[in-house]
Amino acid sequence: MIQTSQSSTAQTLLSQLETTPEWDLSDLYQSFEDPKFQQDLDRLTQTAAQFRDTYRGRVSQLNSEQVLAALQELEALGQKSGYLYSYPSLVFSADTRNTEAKQFLDKVMEALTAIENQLLFFDLELQQLDDHKFQQLQSDPHLAKYKHYLHRINEYRPHKLSEEVEQTRNQDSLTGRQAFVQLRSVHLGEQEYQPVTTPDEQTAATEAELSALLFHPAGQVRHDAYKSVRQVLEQHNSLYSYILNTLCQDHRIESQMRGYRSTLHKQLLADEVSEPVFQAIMDGTGSRFDLFQRYYRLKGEALGEKIRICDIYAPWTTENGQQLPPISYKNGVETLLKALEQFDINYARRAEEFFLKNWIDAKVRPGKRGGAFCAYSHGKHSYLLLSYTDDYNSLFTLAHEMGHGLHFAWIDDAQSYFNSNPPLVLAEIASTFNELLLLDYLLHNAADNTMLTKALLTRQLEDQLNLLFRQSTISRLELAIHDRAAKGSFDRQFVNDKWMELYQTLCGDAVELLDEHQFDWARIGHIFFKPFYCYQYTASNIVSLACYQKYREVGKDFIPGYLELLAAGGSLNQVEALRKYVDIDIEDSTTIRNALTYVEGLLDQLQATL
Repeated sequence: MIQTSQSSTAQTLLSQLETTPEWDLSDLYQSFEDPKFQQDLDRLTQTAAQFRDTYRGRVSQLNSEQVLAALQELEALGQKSGYLYSYPSLVFSADTRNTEAKQFLDKVMEALTAIENQLLFFDLELQQLDDHKFQQLQSDPHLAKYKHYLHRINEYRPHKLSEEVEQTRNQDSLTGRQAFVQLRSVHLGEQEYQPVTTPDEQTAATEAELSALLFHPAGQVRHDAYKSVRQVLEQHNSLYSYILNTLCQDHRIESQMRGYRSTLHKQLLADEVSEPVFQAIMDGTGSRFDLFQRYYRLKGEALGEKIRICDIYAPWTTENGQQLPPISYKNGVETLLKALEQFDINYARRAEEFFLKNWIDAKVRPGKRGGAFCAYSHGKHSYLLLSYTDDYNSLFTLAHEMGHGLHFAWIDDAQSYFNSNPPLVLAEIASTFNELLLLDYLLHNAADNTMLTKALLTRQLEDQLNLLFRQSTISRLELAIHDRAAKGSFDRQFVNDKWMELYQTLCGDAVELLDEHQFDWARIGHIFFKPFYCYQYTASNIVSLACYQKYREVGKDFIPGYLELLAAGGSLNQVEALRKYVDIDIEDSTTIRNALTYVEGLLDQLQATL
């Protein structure tokens, strides 16, 4: 039975959401002046030193119960480290112009790196155990809940360096890799954009507001907003390419030091994804660029002009009175909660908590980090960041990040710290699944509104095309730049040209690329933060579609297994977890083909309405 009634707490909540909120971080610390902040940091440093004194050089002599006790101590240290890092990181993300936050973040990262270096020995000594002893630990009942954690330690045995070298790598990262990643964030946060004013006299000047204008019905507005952001990227093209090249070279050096075949090999091991699965995803999506091109040809025909790259998110209808109305934050929250209630009432109540307790920063303001994210602190909860611009795209972003938050809520109920981080293919399932729940709810309630129905269908198609083809194209760029980095440095022209070449292959003659698009890659934070992240959006979307199709087939009986999958976190191999809880096999190429067939079916439905 579908439940549509709201709880009294939800009704109270909605009356408080007239404006977009800023988050309340007091569950972590009250402020940078909070004495608990320094006390926790001092205590953590002391406890790490005591742990080192107790166990260093003795790991091979420990029995399984002693290893268990040591792992639990390490988990407590990791959890506290997470709180200390999260607070300044979240403050800085909300305002990258906050110099105090930047200073505290630098201070904490330096302190936590020193603490990490104190604790490195434990995993290294475990990895030095002979095979027989290590296998005994893996099979011991006392360590049953750490079986996958120990398996992962074992996988890294061929790639670990000495303790001294590992410590040096960690320390060097502060002024090396991490410093360059941070430089890009700080620099982008300081940029001013050419304002764009719409025909109704609304002015957009932040990156979030300008990006929202890409959905505007007026082509000139879209073009001006697109150019405004990319002109800044063009102005600093040399800087961002220099940062990217430096990061790629650092990954190359690390891969060589550790005996990885490549940066890709290093990251696939970290992601728990086999190379054949990665290649099947790239080959499968690469073979169906016709779906991307077919959609944008249809859209161009509907609009009566060829689609430019700045038009890919344009509304299909630009007639007067036919624009999608804005959706306020309050109405967006109400809509999302109702959509989640129809899936599972307890699921929706967990989502309410984020709004009731101000765990979300949705306010648009200068200096705020672009994009959106969910930041999880084990033993507490997640914080969500986005810039809500009163449109359906923002609502789907909220649904996406809430999916992450709910995923971690189920993990927090079931897993200890070392099992709390799901492999990244699993990590994106709940977020995409939430968007599909929202879409179905909106479509059901828009049955008599043909304009909204069409807009929602086309939005879903555009989202699928982004996840399946844009995200995998980003990974194709990374394959090219990391391959080039293995042979030597590259410059901005190499990245600009390669990005345009790859996008031209994707778009064919269906989408016109503007010259400014060559600089667009610098907006993609993941290629700086973590190599080969974006293909995982593609992989996870494929799995999410498989999950949602099963939910549509079997109804409420699907929910228990799905929630168990979420709760599993990082306690199981992700391929095994998918098979065990929801009977989905990502190693089967049929799963990939089915996702592409789903998109083709949506295209057929759309074309039938034209």
